[in-house]
Amino acid sequence: MKEVSQKELLQRYQDEQAKRSFWFLPTLDLYVLREFMIPFSILIFAFLLLFLIGDIFNDLSDFLDSEHATISVTLKYFMLKMPQNIRFVLPISILLACMYTFANFGRNNEIAAMRSSGLSLLRCGFSMYLVGFLVMLLTFWFNEQVIPYTMQKAVSLKEKAENPSYNENEYTMLQYRSVDKLRDWLFQNFTADGVHQDVVLKKYIYSDSGAKLLDWDIRAKSARYVRKKGWVFTNAVRTPYNHKLRLAGTPERLEEIVIPSNEIPERPRDIANAVKPPEELSAKVLFHLLADSKTMVPSLRAMYKTYLYYRLAFPTVCFLCVFLALPLAAKNERSGIFLSIVVAVGIIVVYQVLTEVFMILGKSGIVPSVVGGLAPTAGFLLYSWFGIIRKAG
Repeated sequence: MKEVSQKELLQRYQDEQAKRSFWFLPTLDLYVLREFMIPFSILIFAFLLLFLIGDIFNDLSDFLDSEHATISVTLKYFMLKMPQNIRFVLPISILLACMYTFANFGRNNEIAAMRSSGLSLLRCGFSMYLVGFLVMLLTFWFNEQVIPYTMQKAVSLKEKAENPSYNENEYTMLQYRSVDKLRDWLFQNFTADGVHQDVVLKKYIYSDSGAKLLDWDIRAKSARYVRKKGWVFTNAVRTPYNHKLRLAGTPERLEEIVIPSNEIPERPRDIANAVKPPEELSAKVLFHLLADSKTMVPSLRAMYKTYLYYRLAFPTVCFLCVFLALPLAAKNERSGIFLSIVVAVGIIVVYQVLTEVFMILGKSGIVPSVVGGLAPTAGFLLYSWFGIIRKAG
């Protein structure tokens, strides 16, 4: 019979202990959670305070110079700026808190004590993984529901402080080109959900040779979008154009012109979203823009798709930070907390730089949109996962 070495027996015992003790361990899990939440809360507060100081330094003078800005409006503006700051604060806070907690455990030989009892490194950080998962969901909710609203309201408050008659849903001299480049709009006064005044619409077609020709234009006193009916122009003049001579035909004055949605698919909300920067749009809005605009030009589609993938991937960074922090902390447990923090900050900086680089490449079409939006996060995931595999045994 083959003899079993003492080392093999010890490994079998640790494996069995790890299997038996994988589920909830109140004493250990609550202790790790408490030790983690203290630096995590302090870091969130400290980073938010730094962001708030930066916002005050940049924007306070605009409110002090305005005759219409009250103290309550100024305070409300800075409160509305906080959610978008939280989005950037959470990943770095959770990473530094994990690094600090496990580096502190390593300095006090607590990691060795946990692992000697048959627990893997992965199991030791169960409480942190749970917090990271909840923070990931919170970040996704912030990105989709809170931040687009608060950003719009913050801009509105700032504009109203300078101009009391400002309306966040109205645009003056708004120009819009359809995603298929076949319609050009000009609105003297545009309202996202209402009647638009002094509207010019130019419709183009492509000739057999590929030349873009003006087909007709409409100049209307007002226009509105009616669901299931289309665009309704009132007090309008429609002018056809001769395709061969490229000259205007006889204008036709009409009290009302109705053009169905299959001919003009864009809606007022689509036009309002199109004039906003993609970073201010939620993933839901970006998805509908891509799904509803089948004829969108490739360059615009690449930009929207890159931002969509980025929006979906970014919240997962909060969860991945825990994966990354545990092996790094274990690797540097003898080197001290300072080195762990330096390494964590360096990784975040590299991730942010790679994110910006791949976003530019994806928006410009140099790399596929899915690569531009997901590559840095996927690399972060692989690095974290292989770190866990090497260190969690």
